[in-house]
Amino acid sequence: MRRFYYLSSCDTCQKIMKALNLPSDVELIDIKQTNIDAKTLDWLKEKVGSYEGMFSKRAMKFRSMGLHEMKLTEADYRKYMLEEYTFLKRPFIIYDDHIWIGNAKKEIESAREFFAKLN
Repeated sequence: MRRFYYLSSCDTCQKIMKALNLPSDVELIDIKQTNIDAKTLDWLKEKVGSYEGMFSKRAMKFRSMGLHEMKLTEADYRKYMLEEYTFLKRPFIIYDDHIWIGNAKKEIESAREFFAKLN
């Protein structure tokens, strides 16, 4: 699997995509148009270790829905990410068994180094 899940209206995602110089075989998926599917999310969870690690607590809906006041379970995180793209940390980068989630400097630098070696 070679995919880049991003939000097309997100400037940060756009900058990251350009900086990584992704190979042409990477499928670009705008999560607003096509949210992540359950099979892929579950596969990622196995690699990452938790749904919470892929969940964006910065999403505006996190507070507006009162989720910040609730004790969410792993099942809750999964449910919300499948229902609403805004709860996904972004971007999600999958290249075979290599995975990077979110826009933390450490994640993006690791991905940049990986893709630089491929080119």
